[in-house]
Amino acid sequence: MRVLVTGSSGYVGRVVSTELRAAGHEPRPFAGDVRTGSAGGVDAVVHLAGLARVRESFDDPVRYHDVNVGGTVNLLRSVAPGARFVLASTAGVYGGGGGVLAEDSPRAPSTPYAASKAAAEDAVARAARTGRLSAVVLRLFNVAGGGDRDDTRVVTRACGAASGRLAPMEVFGDGSAVRDFVHVRDVARAFAAVLGPGAVEHSGDGCAVLNVGATPASVSDVLAAAERVTGRPVPVVRRPANPGEVRELRADTTRLRALGWRPAHSDLDDLVRDQWAAEVGRT
Repeated sequence: MRVLVTGSSGYVGRVVSTELRAAGHEPRPFAGDVRTGSAGGVDAVVHLAGLARVRESFDDPVRYHDVNVGGTVNLLRSVAPGARFVLASTAGVYGGGGGVLAEDSPRAPSTPYAASKAAAEDAVARAARTGRLSAVVLRLFNVAGGGDRDDTRVVTRACGAASGRLAPMEVFGDGSAVRDFVHVRDVARAFAAVLGPGAVEHSGDGCAVLNVGATPASVSDVLAAAERVTGRPVPVVRRPANPGEVRELRADTTRLRALGWRPAHSDLDDLVRDQWAAEVGRT
């Protein structure tokens, strides 16, 4: 398939493009602004481009809506009839709901970033209901590894603190809150999987929603893995727990696994080891 990849030069996009090529597809980078450019002339669109910093979204929520929702609507408007549209969304759309989250768990986005992604999901689903295209929404949990350069993410911060490149890592509360982590290569394999048969056929309305997660781990687990892998202590500054923090957020990936997908690179030590290799090359 000829696959237009928005955000192809980004952290996830580079790995997705490589995986699509390995799967026999022809990834094509998207040039220009997603709010004005065209998605015509391809068999599928993988939409990764967008604004994705939670704290920043509180400072400029209108811009986040403009880019994340407006860009998605523009691409939907220009995509060829019969194409498949795959949207990268976020587990943040579930908001404060804790426990094991399935795709039909209630959405309750609590940040402007997550709200913009929920609105983009709605636009994709409504476009699919017209029958003009088929669609898949992938809700990504905590993507890690692969040389991630976002120092706000826990695995990257732990490795940066261990190397001394970053200040000691702030840990709020006792570090026991659990989140779901997934290697960027396993994320890329999920995008390739949903371009094949079976992803949409049983969705009922032409739009399938699937979680992408792999390894539940607490902050303390990540710190312990970082110390095992690096052989160095990870300096930590303890802070009071955030009021109302959800104790556990885990992904139910039954739907994605039904397509034959299994995480191959998301063992916690492997995730940290991969990120540490990139950190050593960075310092």
